[in-house]
Amino acid sequence: MNKHLEQLIQISNLDKEIDSLEPKIQLKRSELDKTIRSKEIKQSEFLNLEEEKKDIKLQILRNEQVLQDVSVKLESIYKKISEVRSERELKALNIEEEIAKEQSSQANQEIQRLQNTLDHKSQTQKIIQDEILKLDEVINDLEKKVSKDIEEIKAQQQEIFDKKQKLIVMMDQKLISFYEKVRKWAKNSSVVPVRKQACGGCFIRINDRVYTEIIKSTDIITCPHCGRILYEESN
Repeated sequence: MNKHLEQLIQISNLDKEIDSLEPKIQLKRSELDKTIRSKEIKQSEFLNLEEEKKDIKLQILRNEQVLQDVSVKLESIYKKISEVRSERELKALNIEEEIAKEQSSQANQEIQRLQNTLDHKSQTQKIIQDEILKLDEVINDLEKKVSKDIEEIKAQQQEIFDKKQKLIVMMDQKLISFYEKVRKWAKNSSVVPVRKQACGGCFIRINDRVYTEIIKSTDIITCPHCGRILYEESN
């Protein structure tokens, strides 16, 4: 195997090592991210309850206005009753009085129902607030632990990256540029072995002429189907 190809395989393997550490970072963050999402859900529930409370308070105000209007109406009815001159008028005013009192009773009942609902939502908010405070404590502890773990993984990545940079300095820069172009789309399958005379990236069979050139390893050979850099795997 020629020197340039060996260097490309080394570079590719180092890139794979660097990338393999990314899932570890995500795994370390998964519990923290899950806890943060739980907090966000609780905060959303709290805000939704606040909006519902505003609507309930408006309904209470409307019913209190009904009570005020009924009170004024009853005063007017009582005044008319004191001045009534006929049985018919009295009967009509008595009916108006009953209707007004019924409206007053319904408004009071509705206010009480709404106030109970409002109190319940406030209690629920208090519970949610306590849960958010507990989640804050968990998040704080997790952030400290995760930060330390991620720093260690990042240090490993940097160590591998430094090895890669030292190797790059020794390599033909045109070759590195070519490798990076392939890597943009092929990612960690930029440099792949040939297995059973098929490309290790696209898995399509390679013709005998190209396969012979790969075996000779005198030049950098790419897959005629997908463009990945190929090499013959050592036995």
